Amino acid sequence: MSITAFGLNCTLKSDDTPSSTQKLLGQLLEAMAGHGARTSSARVADYDVRPGVSADEGNGDQWPALRRRIMDAEILVVATPIWMGQASSMAQRVLERLDAVLGEIDDDGVYPTFGKVAVAAVVGNEDGAHHVCAQLYQGLTDVGFTIPGASPPYWVGEAMGSVDYKDLKKTPDKVADTIATIASNAVHLARVLQAQPYPKPKRGER
Repeated sequence: MSITAFGLNCTLKSDDTPSSTQKLLGQLLEAMAGHGARTSSARVADYDVRPGVSADEGNGDQWPALRRRIMDAEILVVATPIWMGQASSMAQRVLERLDAVLGEIDDDGVYPTFGKVAVAAVVGNEDGAHHVCAQLYQGLTDVGFTIPGASPPYWVGEAMGSVDYKDLKKTPDKVADTIATIASNAVHLARVLQAQPYPKPKRGER
């Protein structure tokens, strides 16, 4: 079965500026590729993603291009830095724009995202990784994504420290193990859902 994983880098840095978030996202996508997934990624900051909750806000909104890549993939990876204990504004914008999915549920109660897997990845120099993952996962499940078992990969350095994840000479063993586990589980779950999609809800029954 063909599995595609698409990663959204929600760093505030645009273009090819070195990014700890990109490093962690790249490691996770590489691990998924090791299980046969085709992978690609994009930096949200490189696109003019307008505020709003529709699929297309018009006036040059570039979210539709990213949304097509999300909908064409079986796995979505949302990678974000931590700022002031929160997910980045780019990550929040992604969740807000995905809200449009709720208006696309069909008459049988089937979301267009059913059968798609979502994974979060978080990096930063302050506490808050679990909080940020909880924010992302709650939003992603609300719009129909399925979350694989195991802890999402994250790294937090010394509070207010000067060493970033991208500067580490070696990936910490615990982070590497978490990447390996979630990558394996995500690809496996995507294949399971591809082979056996969710049944249509029996709406109207009480």
